[in-house]
Amino acid sequence: MPDRNRVTPLGDIIATPLRGAWTGNRGLLHRGREIVRFHASDLWITCALEFRGRWQPQWQPGHYTYLFFHDEAVSLAAGHRPCAECRRDDYNAYRAAWPTLEAPSAKEMNRRLHGERIVRGTHQRRLHPMEWKTLPDGTFAVVDDQPVLVLGDALVGWTPHGYAGGRARPTTGAAQVITPPSSVAVLRAGYRAQVDPSAYPE
Repeated sequence: MPDRNRVTPLGDIIATPLRGAWTGNRGLLHRGREIVRFHASDLWITCALEFRGRWQPQWQPGHYTYLFFHDEAVSLAAGHRPCAECRRDDYNAYRAAWPTLEAPSAKEMNRRLHGERIVRGTHQRRLHPMEWKTLPDGTFAVVDDQPVLVLGDALVGWTPHGYAGGRARPTTGAAQVITPPSSVAVLRAGYRAQVDPSAYPE
């Protein structure tokens, strides 16, 4: 059985054999090999799978919990941002595209994203109404209770087993967007999130 350490676009932590292109963390979430909390702070980051040859075993007592993401679009939807150490170039690009006049500090981004991804004092996910036509590629929304990825004029469904199925993106009306608005603005400003190739039509 796979470990429960994979993250969905809605930010839930599940067990699935789906491989991850990225790792990351939300602090210490485990006891033994079990996830016992949803997050430990407002610091939610996405990290490279390999950095300078460093390696640590999973499920270490007193050490942050390694989480894994199918692709970067999933990690942004879940509410994570690029790590400032192992992904410095991506962090700088993400920060430069942030929707303010001046580039924010990491703490300012963490605080803003935390308020956008969950209802304060709960684990309830926040969704954000936005016009379909305004959504940039790499954004996730919910349609019929399923996460869907915006890619051009299409919506591609996401499941615990990967991307599956597609439909046309609506040209009018409002979407219920999963990706935090600040990250949507970053994508709109030109930050290019990595998307698994299986999301694209053959």
